[in-house]
Amino acid sequence: MNESASARSLLGRVLLIGLAALLAFGATPAAAAERPRVGLVLGGGGARGAAHIGVLEVLREQRIPVDCVAGTSMGGLVSGAFAAGLSPDEMKTALAEANWRDMFKDNPDTSNLNSRKKYLSRRFVPGAEMGVTEDGVESLSGVLDGQKIKLFFNRLVHSEYGDPQIERLRLPLSIVSTDLVTGNKVAFRSGSLTKAMRASMSVPGLMAPVKDDSRLLVDGGLVDNVPIDEVRELCRADVVIAVNVGSPLLKPEEIGGVLSVSAQMVNILTEQNVTRSLATLRPRDIYIKPDLDGITAADFERYAETAERGRVAAAAMIPRLRALSVGERQYQDWWAHVAAPRGAPPTVGAVEIAELHRVNPAYVQRHLQGYSGAPLDLARLEGDVGRIYGDGEYQNVDYSLLPTRDKNILRVTPLEKQFGPDYLRFGVHLNSLMGEESVYNLRVAYDKTWLNSFGGEWLGGVQIGNEPKVFTEFYQPLDAAQRYFIDTRLVYQREQFGLYQNNDKLADYKADELRVDLLAGINVGLLGPVRFGWVDRRREASLDTGSPLLPEGDKRFGGWMAELDFDQFDRLYLPTQGWSAKASYFESPGEDYGKATADLRAAQHSGDYVLSGRVYAAGSPKGRLPNFDPVALGGFLNLSGFAPDQIIGDAAYYGSVRLEKIVGQFPLGIRGDLRVGAALEAGKVDGRFTETELDGWQSSFAVYAGGETPLGPVLFGIGYAPNGSTNVYLSIGTP
Repeated sequence: MNESASARSLLGRVLLIGLAALLAFGATPAAAAERPRVGLVLGGGGARGAAHIGVLEVLREQRIPVDCVAGTSMGGLVSGAFAAGLSPDEMKTALAEANWRDMFKDNPDTSNLNSRKKYLSRRFVPGAEMGVTEDGVESLSGVLDGQKIKLFFNRLVHSEYGDPQIERLRLPLSIVSTDLVTGNKVAFRSGSLTKAMRASMSVPGLMAPVKDDSRLLVDGGLVDNVPIDEVRELCRADVVIAVNVGSPLLKPEEIGGVLSVSAQMVNILTEQNVTRSLATLRPRDIYIKPDLDGITAADFERYAETAERGRVAAAAMIPRLRALSVGERQYQDWWAHVAAPRGAPPTVGAVEIAELHRVNPAYVQRHLQGYSGAPLDLARLEGDVGRIYGDGEYQNVDYSLLPTRDKNILRVTPLEKQFGPDYLRFGVHLNSLMGEESVYNLRVAYDKTWLNSFGGEWLGGVQIGNEPKVFTEFYQPLDAAQRYFIDTRLVYQREQFGLYQNNDKLADYKADELRVDLLAGINVGLLGPVRFGWVDRRREASLDTGSPLLPEGDKRFGGWMAELDFDQFDRLYLPTQGWSAKASYFESPGEDYGKATADLRAAQHSGDYVLSGRVYAAGSPKGRLPNFDPVALGGFLNLSGFAPDQIIGDAAYYGSVRLEKIVGQFPLGIRGDLRVGAALEAGKVDGRFTETELDGWQSSFAVYAGGETPLGPVLFGIGYAPNGSTNVYLSIGTP
């Protein structure tokens, strides 16, 4: 056989093999050769973007492979997950397991905050601090840092196997964001997948921008909400499947306040770039616009309904989509190429903390014990990363698994707040009892942190209002993990109190007090601190109005004090579950008396109902409490049918049971809820200085409404006691 014949024979065999392979894929040679390059475009729209999952279901059922994908905002999230190999079913499962309301709150539950953070959060409005830098005062760049949202992205695309890099994905991908400085479009075609997803979903004002070198990146919907040109460049798409889930413009009657006007401005910018993008569609392209009427960009909990509407819209386009369909085996091989198999969770060889400028690495390391030598436990890692963020020193905390030649390194990256470490903190409190003078206070403090490598902190400030106060505090941890500490305070304050008999106020007193605390203590994990030390007080009481029922004058006394303050509630003020235990003992050698207090609380919820209880006792194990340091009952949820501190004496006992129903939630990104509740209370005071005829246990009842808001608790209530009176209360802000 000559060389020409041999060549013809070889060519024939190759053609036969190729033909057999094409037939095995269920398509004709012409159909396979002519399969157009398909680019999938998933537009932004917040929660409305769950409709993309329904579209992906139809594409899977119709066996339509795509050659590249591009997305913006929520479309960037879905397109990133798709390119990382997640099926529509896996995406639905992830959305079903997500706690969306919790995800839009950066901090972990209060029970997972350290004691110092709890202390500051109860005195000052959380999240309202302002940084003090060399350039002046800086405020927060968003309501949220997006901490839990970024962790959700990590979990969604399986970052426990290593941070997915866009350029290494099997399906070409582009995710669009906006440069907040220049206004230009930024398309991520390489780099960290989760960073690109987070940047594309950074709604200005709601979520802090993502810093990328010198750029500040926010939601890509501002410049290209349906990025059709991206797939034309990315894979030279012959056919574009574009899905638009953008929010419609608000109607005139829906535009009123500042928020709605701002939202409409964003909608207008988005709609304009969408119109320009859609104008580039060609006759062969396929445009899908699901009917999402009634579903807003914040309706994440309606993901299943939203996905189904996307499915319906895509199904309506099946007659056109069929032209892009391939055989079953060809489609399965394409998907197997996109969705690379994942093995067992990798074993962590070592833990590494990224470079820190102020915070001591040991302060972070205390949360990261026991990872080396074990398979990566993602749920545990997310909890520990959340606790690191909850320490309050960081703008965000992320992690990545870095494979090296001989081991996997778990790298944790806490990004310190750029506007720290000095802060201005603010607190506000209004307390009103109908028929009495209202109490209003505004609190401002300067907080200087990380004075040394152990985290020394100075806090100084003033309070103006009915109860003026000046204070300075120095808190010095004694080890890098901040387990042991010294806590010193100097406080000057004025308070007002009334004296009652038979429910009549007979006198108003004012008392000026100078107090010095010199304490040392230990933080018992995240339970709270135990302190011990010396307290010195100088108190001067004077009659303001009424009869002189108590002696006036100046009194100085001091003594040893020990206190325990454990708190495992899930919220600062109105918890849904958890417990707290507070106890203290003060003994004054010079005045020959001791004062002990114990306060136990617990809460548990079932659905929207919260049941809570409290038991309180205080008294004098040694001697008798003097009139300048007594105990008292009275006030809202402290025997509500009596005025604040109406019953004063030597020993007090109190118990209550409360039932609350959660009747509303604040919008995503704003912490807190709305409740209505009722309380049954009982208490008694022995050795009374006031209300001397109120023998035995006193009952009280209260109904109230309100909730925990960004300003602190806001409560309106009515209290009644058979032997007291009917009181109407209003309380706003941090006590």
